[in-house]
Amino acid sequence: MTARIGTAGWSIPRAEADRVPGAGTHLQRYGQRLNAAEINTSFYRPHRPATYARWAESVPDDFRFAVKLPKAITHKARLVDCEDLLARFAGEVAGLGTKRGPLLVQMPPSFAYPGDVAERFFDMLDELVGGPVVVEPRHASWYVPEVDAMLAERRIARVVADPPVPEAARMPGGWPDLLYIRLHGAPRVYWSSYDAAQIDALAARIAESDVETWTIFDNTASGAALGNALDLAERLLP
Repeated sequence: MTARIGTAGWSIPRAEADRVPGAGTHLQRYGQRLNAAEINTSFYRPHRPATYARWAESVPDDFRFAVKLPKAITHKARLVDCEDLLARFAGEVAGLGTKRGPLLVQMPPSFAYPGDVAERFFDMLDELVGGPVVVEPRHASWYVPEVDAMLAERRIARVVADPPVPEAARMPGGWPDLLYIRLHGAPRVYWSSYDAAQIDALAARIAESDVETWTIFDNTASGAALGNALDLAERLLP
């Protein structure tokens, strides 16, 4: 079992600076303490392959980046006629080389499961970009056995989210050989910190897993994410 722990982005809030010592950029310092990060800025705007390559060169060999698919694909096009967008994205993230981890496909809450459209999209995603994929749908229609089977057949894991939207997002689904947990902060999304008891419970859950597990803290608005990730890493990482 591999446990990967990180945050959405790699900012180092002033309150946590003493826990991430050393010289260099925030990413270089972050990479000495944690072994993963989720690139969320790719959701909002493209990055050059050279930018991805620079990030990859800034971290140790065993570090991995998850990358969020652009909203132009998931929220605007809603998975339809995305071949050119995916080809462009594939060329960009190629800069990460072997340090690229899962692609994160997050759907808008209003996006009901589109049937064959989703199947064709995920097949195209595999063909044009490749690599592991996790999906975070936020409409209840994605949380049924038929969709789970479709995802599992394509080796796509469904994200465990906190707070869960819908409630079924509390549990994993799809491909069972990858567990991807996104912690957005609760009760106040993006702001609330997780206390010691919650971190202990999370560590116990991960320790019991026999598959690769990613835990990403997305409660970045208050700066809590890094502290929570470091607390979890101290319990699990060597």
